Amino acid sequence: MTTGSLDFPVQLRPPERRFGLSLPVDRTEPSSDHELMLAVRGGELDALGELFERHQRPLLGFLVNLTGDRTAAEDIAQTVFQRMLKYRHTYRDDGSFTAWMYHLARRCAADHYRKSSSQPAAVDPAELSEHADEGPTAPERAAHGEDREILRRALACLGPDEREVLLLSRFQELSFAQVAGVLECSVGAARVRAHRALAELRRHFLKLQKGACP
Repeated sequence: MTTGSLDFPVQLRPPERRFGLSLPVDRTEPSSDHELMLAVRGGELDALGELFERHQRPLLGFLVNLTGDRTAAEDIAQTVFQRMLKYRHTYRDDGSFTAWMYHLARRCAADHYRKSSSQPAAVDPAELSEHADEGPTAPERAAHGEDREILRRALACLGPDEREVLLLSRFQELSFAQVAGVLECSVGAARVRAHRALAELRRHFLKLQKGACP
């Protein structure tokens, strides 16, 4: 059973409009995410617009599948880019922009639900199906449409913590070192959590495949 990274057609408001930034400057060669974030940290705030264009869709996909609430996910995604700008001086030189972004996303999601005194909703399999990315680079794309749909439904059966570690390691394709940084745990603990979550996903997948829908 396989799947792909998640993305969505919803277009967030570009940070150059939301934060009063100018449009990204023309570059003869594409800069890496790390280089762009270093530029933002150094005061070249227009570089955040390019980072937004690169990462808005997978970030929103992660948040929708983490929270089960598309409206909340859109709000949280906007907050993530706000915090990138506000806390740009905390970005480190280790080159792990993606891990830093998902770390912020996780914190923003927690803050969102703390303020609203609510909890993430159970993921609707229809939402997963509607917004899944069919890109060929993700490690676990299903070979057939039927299996892919079963996989999405199985993912919806997982708890928030299990979904989180799988979304990071399997869908967003972060290394276990990066996942550990996002979850603030050891690499070994991240591996164990991912292994257990994947085993649970397989259990639900097999149940659904046999028609024993939870």
